[in-house]
Amino acid sequence: TQIVSRGKSVYGHLLPGLVAERENADGTIERIGLLTYNVSEDNQECEITTLDSLEPGQGVGTALVEAFIVSMKEAGYQRLWLIITNDNLPALKFWQKRGFELVAVYRNAIEAARRLKPQIPILGMGGIPIRDEIELEYRL
Repeated sequence: TQIVSRGKSVYGHLLPGLVAERENADGTIERIGLLTYNVSEDNQECEITTLDSLEPGQGVGTALVEAFIVSMKEAGYQRLWLIITNDNLPALKFWQKRGFELVAVYRNAIEAARRLKPQIPILGMGGIPIRDEIELEYRL
């Protein structure tokens, strides 16, 4: 569950998060999505560290992001941000469609990330070499 971004390592299973649930026809509750985040020390901004859906393309991720934006705005945060890698074109599309803006590209940042997490692969989606971190933000 180790996550590395911007030269820091955190463990996803230790972070706070939002869970998307669905009630099935038999009344049981099924967990179908999770968004985890990491709050800054000054409580002004928050990094989204993971977003997962067991039902891609069904709006689970969008619902989690929308709920998270509302809760962080109500809590008084100023900025939400996240890091994706240069190979993750579907994520770049997803976040921009939800109002996040590209604010920085950290060239060759994955080289340093691999020192903290050596199992980061060399090649990513579509055979694209994983080299750079891309930062997106949402101003509240």
